[in-house]
Amino acid sequence: MSEPPSSSSTNFVSTETKITAVFIILALVAVFGTTTVTDSQWIHFAVLLGVGVIIPTLINEWRN
Repeated sequence: MSEPPSSSSTNFVSTETKITAVFIILALVAVFGTTTVTDSQWIHFAVLLGVGVIIPTLINEWRN
């Protein structure tokens, strides 16, 4: 008979990866939202970088 899976094998995706994925999706939505307000490319880049990279990195570092 096979053994039941251990609790560590049922958690394939880490919490840090989940946080980053959520913020990447939020960053894309925010960039599309800023395109309706402005055509400035540097604002789009700043929103994408800030929401998609910097904020999740800060949250993950703060959690550790």
